[in-house]
Amino acid sequence: MTRHFRLFAGLSALAVLAFPPVPSFSQQQVPPAPAQTQAAPAQEPSAPTPAGPPVFPKPDPANFTASSPTPETVNAFLEQNWGYDDSRMWQVEAILKTPAEGVSKVIVFAGDKAGKTKSQEFQFYALPDGKHIIAGDQVLVFGAHPFTDLRGLLQQQANGPYRGSDSKDLELVEFADFQCPHCKEAQANMEKLATDFPKARIVFQNFPLAQHPEAKHAASYGLCVAKLGGSTAFFQFAAAVFDGQDGLNTADGATLTLNSAVTKAGLDPEKVSACAATPETAKDIKSAVKLAEDSDIYSTPTLVVNGRQLPVNQLSYDVLKQIILYQAKLDGVTAQ
Repeated sequence: MTRHFRLFAGLSALAVLAFPPVPSFSQQQVPPAPAQTQAAPAQEPSAPTPAGPPVFPKPDPANFTASSPTPETVNAFLEQNWGYDDSRMWQVEAILKTPAEGVSKVIVFAGDKAGKTKSQEFQFYALPDGKHIIAGDQVLVFGAHPFTDLRGLLQQQANGPYRGSDSKDLELVEFADFQCPHCKEAQANMEKLATDFPKARIVFQNFPLAQHPEAKHAASYGLCVAKLGGSTAFFQFAAAVFDGQDGLNTADGATLTLNSAVTKAGLDPEKVSACAATPETAKDIKSAVKLAEDSDIYSTPTLVVNGRQLPVNQLSYDVLKQIILYQAKLDGVTAQ
């Protein structure tokens, strides 16, 4: 279940625009994108309608009135986001000044090489800092290497239990909530990833959502299971909690469900309960939530692959795997 449903307007991006994941039903407001200035003499291009493989019109130099970003930076950004799909092609058609100082309007044509779908025009606004864009009503990270900063942050601070490699060269961080039904659904894909990517470090990062009354309780238990029994015990506990997720619908049911899961993980429920009730554990859970917010994570489950956000239960497994392999290639690391 999403925390801020905004994560998917930009995330239709993955299928169409492939920007970092972002839903359409936002609870946060972003000021509308500025209108484009018409000072430029040339008319904005319109997307072609190919009957076969797209043939994009030759870009008109008069449509490149802004000095930043450069076409090279836009292409590098799109390569990072779209390059996993060999069938996709695109062309930067315009980078235009706007009335807002330093804000540029970027127009891109995109289509598939086989011409199976109609070419589309995409527009976004590049902001003066050179690191963000406005796409629709979303503010998204931009640049030739848009995932680097988040990758570094999670390498430093994603301290949840993990399976797989000790190395962080290929790090898959799952932000999840034990009371989130979609997180439960996502576990099938997470199990496949653990099998198919044994050289990856796959981290479970607690992100209990405020609208789930027992989520923080479950997260506290999970943190203490990992502390007292290690990662192996944690993943046994997590599997049991997700299997019995309906039991988290009431406070009494949650206690029974969590204690049962602790027992299945081979630990003492009384010891775990005592640990979960400590101020230290509450502080650790608060830090975990802050990390999600600092990472601009607004939905559970979200999988972050070397800094690249993916909606693990909204993609087919084949596409998910394809993107992970591509991201590993971009980063020059061994994936399997």
